Amino acid sequence: MGEQSFELPRLMIAAPHGKSGKTVITTGLLRALKDRGLSVQPFKKGPDYIDPGWHAVACGSRSRNLDSCFMDAPTMRRVLRDASVGADLALIEGAHGLFDGSDAAGTSSSAEVAKRTATPVVLVVDTTRMTRTTAAVVLGCMHLDPDVTLAGVILNRVHGPRHENTIRTSIERYCGVPVLGAVPKDERLLLPDRHLGLVSSVEVGTADSFVSGVADVLGEHIDFEALLAVASSAPALTCPSEPLFASLRIDARDKERVKIAVVRDRAFNFYYEENLHALEAAGADLVFVDSMNDLGLPDDIDGLYVGGGFPEVFASQLQANVSFRTSVKRAIEAGVAGYAECGGLMYLTRTMHTDEGAFSMVGAFDAEVRMERNRQGHGYANVVARDEHPWFAAGTKIVGHEHHHSKVTVAKGECSFAFDNQRGRGIEDAKDGLCLNRTVAGYTHVNAIASPVWASGFVEAARAYKAERRKSREPRMLEPFFVLKRA
Repeated sequence: MGEQSFELPRLMIAAPHGKSGKTVITTGLLRALKDRGLSVQPFKKGPDYIDPGWHAVACGSRSRNLDSCFMDAPTMRRVLRDASVGADLALIEGAHGLFDGSDAAGTSSSAEVAKRTATPVVLVVDTTRMTRTTAAVVLGCMHLDPDVTLAGVILNRVHGPRHENTIRTSIERYCGVPVLGAVPKDERLLLPDRHLGLVSSVEVGTADSFVSGVADVLGEHIDFEALLAVASSAPALTCPSEPLFASLRIDARDKERVKIAVVRDRAFNFYYEENLHALEAAGADLVFVDSMNDLGLPDDIDGLYVGGGFPEVFASQLQANVSFRTSVKRAIEAGVAGYAECGGLMYLTRTMHTDEGAFSMVGAFDAEVRMERNRQGHGYANVVARDEHPWFAAGTKIVGHEHHHSKVTVAKGECSFAFDNQRGRGIEDAKDGLCLNRTVAGYTHVNAIASPVWASGFVEAARAYKAERRKSREPRMLEPFFVLKRA
């Protein structure tokens, strides 16, 4: 496998700790750069769907995830390159603190992503109740890992000119990195959050105007010429010349294509873009449907993919669309190849309980789901197929993550499970993936880059369903009621 070289101006927005304002600053920068006539491709470090939703609102491009738990360094650079074709620059939003990973070595941290992609880092520092100490924080981030290029600082939540001047002078004296801007406390920068982080962009009716307001504030307080100079300082990279999912495309040659319906709307919008690309590479044509506004699934689908999201927020609307729920249940009972993850799992249960009451869902599985105040599952997940899995041979490994505040209670003896959890909580007793016919529904958000077998297995199951439907429509030869005998 050969390599190819590419140049791409890029930078990462990171912070010393979470809740520093990275996402708000990132979305404001994306919109401000777009307003300046630049095409920007956003990325998010780690398994996150909410922040990428805000990225899309800000610049009109679907954000992509860069995650060292799901992809090695060459693959990460390939994703970076492929997604940024035609863009003027790439902007990566970090997660948590810059060096915070899954262990003391910083494995899977934002710093690791920055190193793998040789991306210069701009540090957003919450200056609340700090002055000269801000320089100590920046200095520590500069020297903890010399392989990370800390190229600039944005001061956030600055309390007036005197506060800003003291911090700027300290950083210039002790750190030698440029302060690219000082953003004041401003009501236009306030966005509510909740159990999974920021409120998702699809729930905020004024999302576009909010992002525009943030961009206006940053336009007054960020040195965009200096910021773009940081992005332009990023060195050239190499990545594999072989495209992503090449093996899936080879396997799909000369095989019949299938149609998979993807539920993508306000309730269900948590999808890794690579998962969708993997399904297409494996031989699927995707059609997008709306669980709250469409009357039902298309009649000619062979597969159904229901991603995560916030179905609890839209429970009454989901309940109200009886015809769509009925079509989903009928398709699953008929044997359609289906995969539902987290919010999709919740939708396929019988009843959803929220603070607003109990709501009827699809009812494909004899189970109930209840929203809990405490987090029920969070982190990376490794699952192994059981004998009951309808697509995979027992022992097939799938990698993903889970993050939820809901708890599913299954009617005892009424449902079987597709996976055993080696890592992650699953639904109950370290088992995940309720299964019925060819449909699997669990808490694991699978990542197709780490688990390309998921896409090939899904599409093969859809092909089996398509062949079964075709066979059922074939005219049958009727046995004669009698045989004429010759005299």
